[in-house]
Amino acid sequence: MSNSDPNNPNRYAPSPPEPKPMPPSSWAKKTGFRPKFSGETNLSLSGPITTPPPNVDLEAGRLPTPPTPNGVAHADKPPVPVPPPPAPSKKRRDSDGVPKSSVPTTNGQAPAEEPPPPRRTARHQEVVDGLPVGDDGFVSRHSHMKYDLRDSPGLVPIGVYGIQHYVSILGSLVLIPLVIVPAMGGTHEETSMVVSTVLFVSGVTTLLHTAFGSRLPLIQGPSFVYLAPALTIINSPDFQGLNGNKFKHIMKELQGAIIIGSAFKALLGYTGLMSLLVRLINPVVISPTIAAVGLSFYSYGFPLVGTCIEIGAVQILVVIVFSLYLRKISILGHRIFLIYAVPLGLAVTWAFAFLLTETGAYRYKGCDINIPASNMVPEHCRKHFSNMRHCRVDTSHALKSSPWFRFPYPLQWGTPVFHWKMAIVMCVVSIISSVDSVGSYHASSLLVASRPPTPGVLSRGIGLEGLSSVLAGLWGTGTGSTTLTENIHTIAVTRMGSRTAVQLGACFLIVLSLVGKVGGFIASIPEVMVAGLLCFMWAMLTALGLSNLRYSEAGSSRNIIIVGLSLFFSLSIPAYFQQYGISPNSNLSVPSYFQPYIVASHGPFDGKYGGLNYVLNTLFSLHMVIAFLVAFILDNTVPGSKQERGVYVWSEAEVARREPAVANDYALPLGIGRIFRWVKWVGL
Repeated sequence: MSNSDPNNPNRYAPSPPEPKPMPPSSWAKKTGFRPKFSGETNLSLSGPITTPPPNVDLEAGRLPTPPTPNGVAHADKPPVPVPPPPAPSKKRRDSDGVPKSSVPTTNGQAPAEEPPPPRRTARHQEVVDGLPVGDDGFVSRHSHMKYDLRDSPGLVPIGVYGIQHYVSILGSLVLIPLVIVPAMGGTHEETSMVVSTVLFVSGVTTLLHTAFGSRLPLIQGPSFVYLAPALTIINSPDFQGLNGNKFKHIMKELQGAIIIGSAFKALLGYTGLMSLLVRLINPVVISPTIAAVGLSFYSYGFPLVGTCIEIGAVQILVVIVFSLYLRKISILGHRIFLIYAVPLGLAVTWAFAFLLTETGAYRYKGCDINIPASNMVPEHCRKHFSNMRHCRVDTSHALKSSPWFRFPYPLQWGTPVFHWKMAIVMCVVSIISSVDSVGSYHASSLLVASRPPTPGVLSRGIGLEGLSSVLAGLWGTGTGSTTLTENIHTIAVTRMGSRTAVQLGACFLIVLSLVGKVGGFIASIPEVMVAGLLCFMWAMLTALGLSNLRYSEAGSSRNIIIVGLSLFFSLSIPAYFQQYGISPNSNLSVPSYFQPYIVASHGPFDGKYGGLNYVLNTLFSLHMVIAFLVAFILDNTVPGSKQERGVYVWSEAEVARREPAVANDYALPLGIGRIFRWVKWVGL
């Protein structure tokens, strides 16, 4: 019986008893499978949209307007009234977390005779899918988030949530300097200075991005996208013979490459080229590209953990226990172990290592850690030198030597040095970081904003990321600054999407960076613990990258082949370049975990133009570059429907200008948007 009769009072009922969907196949019946589409294209095929919980203040006390095919609500149509739901009862939830018998169609009416097409989950539910948001199934965005983008309940709670947001993502901010500074030959004191600089630049660039960029609550910082290229430049044959001031010399080379690559990224955004390029960047491209960033460090992670296996393995296991086995434990309404898995795991393992050091577990008779291994006469001292160096927690003097107050300033390492071959590498890396940011913008907007941003807002965000990365190059952080992919997981776990909270947290980070002892404390983290934490974080980054496939048909043979080829060749082709020309018995001067980054000296490209050889050997040895090229070419040449590809659909500019909620989310503050209103490609 149809519910389309206008005289029928139950025509808007959220739980029509019929018709029932077509029975799934035997395999789908066993697994509970429901096809996942992008939730953003061809809404006529998208099936029902679940009704939010009653009495939820979605927009100034008004109920939401019904969805439209382009994902943006029409401003000229009144909201459809939704009557109170029937008496609560236990309903079995399907694989999408929606009760089987409570699904209206797109227009709130049940079809008359024909069975509905395969149903898709609501757009806001899909982005939460797969994230640890609750034990009662998947819920809508507004019932999931504590604070949305423009919420500001008060200074104290917002400040607390802002600090919590940064503490939960602290590992992504401070661990990269702990890798690249020792690789450049820097001391513990120089590591401390770089850590303080990273905190300062991250706070400043986050304030700029939340005010004048995409305006989404996304923390800016040193991304892992820049780590592999930085290590490749650090281990370049040009710097192998340096002795004095090696750290400052290499840092100035990195600064020059980062500044040019970042200027290219700013140009990409502010000229509107990014709004054109984004049409070719879809989940099937973004997923393997981000996943390859995490997978590219497999040769660095556990080999360094193995230098002190009893501490490194404990570090990995503690973080796994906190983030998985104890993730449901809530203290004062907060899932402490899930939110703070990395800092808590570090604290527990550091205390364990300190206990071993103080009890004399790594104290050997007649051996001194301050004497180089080459000068040790007793054979047993040479045998235990690795344990004394990597397992003891009292070998760093960074905390004692750090000043209480230090203000990071630009060009603190000297005038940047510019070389075109390194600049070209960083320009390509800037494109990869832009692809990474596109996925972060889309996913975070579905969580915290009223609608996805327009292509102009996206271009504006990429352009400001380029300018922020220029600041990182001038201050000398060693890597570029971009949107951290880990933001998405942090927002979903903390359920905090307030822009004001992130801005207050950024101010706190700037103040913290001025305390030199903070940088010294972080620089004192033992190297093996850093490697253990990075193993966990790189695995998380890989998973976050692959999770973008939920916006497409992940089960499509087309997408499976494209993603599989991209990931396989992203590992295999760089392995060929990295191993080319290296004999098994060669005695290299760099540690084994840095050998993949010396490819510029022995790669297969060996023409008469040395600079060109450097660029090609370096780029083809980067896993993320290969993954992006393979996925980008295949996804844009192999035929496929929009639903199958999961094509991103951004808000339309004209509709966004008419809808106050979207304008308040993304419009520039202080009337600055009116100045750039004529620049259509960088605004609403």
